[in-house]
Amino acid sequence: MASISASQVKELREKTGVGMMDAKKALVAADGDFEKATEILREKGAAKAAKKNDKVAANGLARIAVHDNDAAITEINSETDFVSTNDTFKDLVDMVTDVIAIKKPNSMEGAMALPTAKGTINDAIVETTQITGEKVSLRRFQVVTKEDDEVFGAYLHNGGLIGALTVLKGVDASVAKEVAMHVAATNPQFLNRNDVPAERLAQEKEELTKEALNEGKPEKIVEKMVEGRLNKFLAEICLEDQPFVMDPDQTVGQYVAAKGGSITSFVRYEVGEGIEVEQKSFEDEVREQMNG
Repeated sequence: MASISASQVKELREKTGVGMMDAKKALVAADGDFEKATEILREKGAAKAAKKNDKVAANGLARIAVHDNDAAITEINSETDFVSTNDTFKDLVDMVTDVIAIKKPNSMEGAMALPTAKGTINDAIVETTQITGEKVSLRRFQVVTKEDDEVFGAYLHNGGLIGALTVLKGVDASVAKEVAMHVAATNPQFLNRNDVPAERLAQEKEELTKEALNEGKPEKIVEKMVEGRLNKFLAEICLEDQPFVMDPDQTVGQYVAAKGGSITSFVRYEVGEGIEVEQKSFEDEVREQMNG
């Protein structure tokens, strides 16, 4: 059996991020072979990550990376906000988002296979799961490409709990960022009225008509009431029609137009949105951790 030195353990720890005892055990199992020990830890990490596949990871961070005319917005999750605020997790989020912005994958499978300094993105996520002891996952991403005469606006709220990425034309980056801040605050569903599906409009109009008739309004004025309420509904869900948060006397569309520009697109990610989380008591959480 090869003699394992403290310097070997230290080097393996620094490369993989695992604890001292895990590093030493891997080196012993590999008979001092550094590359074999690294592979043992990687396989162990993959097995550990697989066991956590059924866990719910609803915390995490959104990130935005911009490289010339390409940008990416991502959401990477962890099980707790304790892990999502540590440097190991933050470094992973930054690295993954940066690689996706540069390589521009068109599928989750393609993204997970992208090469990084730690193998593939999948390998890096497995390693972070091993280090943190929690399920870590790339939940979603979107790559956005702009034209030369367009600008990106990027904004992260509360350290990355909400991320908003906008593309505007005819304005500078400061205006695009202001619009991104508005998007983060109001969560619009569509850019403008033309983007709202016809069936969604028809359904809303039908419901508003029923409401007006149930209020006992004369049929001859119901149509005008419905039109007014439908306009109000559209102003709530369409970015260009929303009152601008920094100047509610004008809409976002009016504000941008006054600057000589127009809005091309936007993306908004809020960490954990749409994920169902089982509510557990503190006692249950402690018991789970004690049982491994």
